[in-house]
Amino acid sequence: MTTQHTADAQDSTAVLTGMYDAESRYLAAGGPGRASFDLLAPYFAPDVVMHQAESLPYGGIWRGHDGMTRFFIAMSETWESFEIGEQEFLATGETAVVHTQVRARARATGRELAFPVLQTITVRGGRIAEVRPFYWDTAAIVAACGGPPVVRGG
Repeated sequence: MTTQHTADAQDSTAVLTGMYDAESRYLAAGGPGRASFDLLAPYFAPDVVMHQAESLPYGGIWRGHDGMTRFFIAMSETWESFEIGEQEFLATGETAVVHTQVRARARATGRELAFPVLQTITVRGGRIAEVRPFYWDTAAIVAACGGPPVVRGG
């Protein structure tokens, strides 16, 4: 492993652990509408892009700090609780891969779900530039949140 690759890996790990800690403080302080996004802003590039699966209640592409603020509001409207559990940093460097266990309760239905999320996160210049979360079963999430019935192929 080159010295530069080691430095990039350490930098991205520090950025991501700092962001997850700030996210916990943000949510503990009341989250969207109550806490300031300023807790999270230092970890995200001003032109950050988040790509969420279109089928999710908070699906779509979220851009910049304003987009991230609106994303957290949409998440808060969807989930009564959203707890980050065990995390594994599977790869680090400019592109990091993080496997996270989530336990959440849907606001609309009260249903609880436990599910994994795998994220690829691009870190540039010490800030998160792009996030691409991948969910194991988006249909289960949509159904738990009161979406249309899930039709599965056979």
